Amino acid sequence: MKSRILLADDHQLFREALCHLLNSQPDLEVAGQVGNGLEVIEQARLSEADVVCMDINMPGMDGIEITRRLIAALPQVKVVALSAYSDQQYVLDMLHAGAMAYVTKGEASDELLRAIHAVLRGRTYLRPDVAGVVAAAVVGQGGQARAAARLGARERQVLKLVAEGCTSNQIAEMLGIAPSTVDVHRRNIMRKLDRHSVAELTRYVINNERGVR
Repeated sequence: MKSRILLADDHQLFREALCHLLNSQPDLEVAGQVGNGLEVIEQARLSEADVVCMDINMPGMDGIEITRRLIAALPQVKVVALSAYSDQQYVLDMLHAGAMAYVTKGEASDELLRAIHAVLRGRTYLRPDVAGVVAAAVVGQGGQARAAARLGARERQVLKLVAEGCTSNQIAEMLGIAPSTVDVHRRNIMRKLDRHSVAELTRYVINNERGVR
């Protein structure tokens, strides 16, 4: 079964180019298009989209607020942010809103395909330059490093495996512990790092790789 993609961008020519790219993939199909931010959530519901490729600058409502409302209404939908810019604030705002990937429009070809396939597997995707922007922001927040220091060795192991997309049963088998113990570690990690989802933990690992080794 093909994964269904909704394109949310107010530039028709850009949408058409993405349609051609995505529909040429054997495992993807464009399920709908929308050019106004106010229509995104309803179209995502009607089209049964698995992924929404979200432009940040949308008429009606900006992509950051749309993403926040979309994730709240349809938490199963993955969001790939699209922007002409890689400004730190844009990137951080979209990730905080719930986007799992950030791709600049100038790279919206192979990079977009990689991002879509990553989020469909439950993983976060950031280009190296975008990841660098986010990492720079984290370096300026000393509290993040202090939070990582509070994790025990086993918790750091579990955190890395969670970020790699492993389930509790898989982690338990790899580490030789009970799945219930893994779940306890996951809850403790989320509490210590003040993170509330696997996507947030994944983003934390990307931005603080040294701290979780």
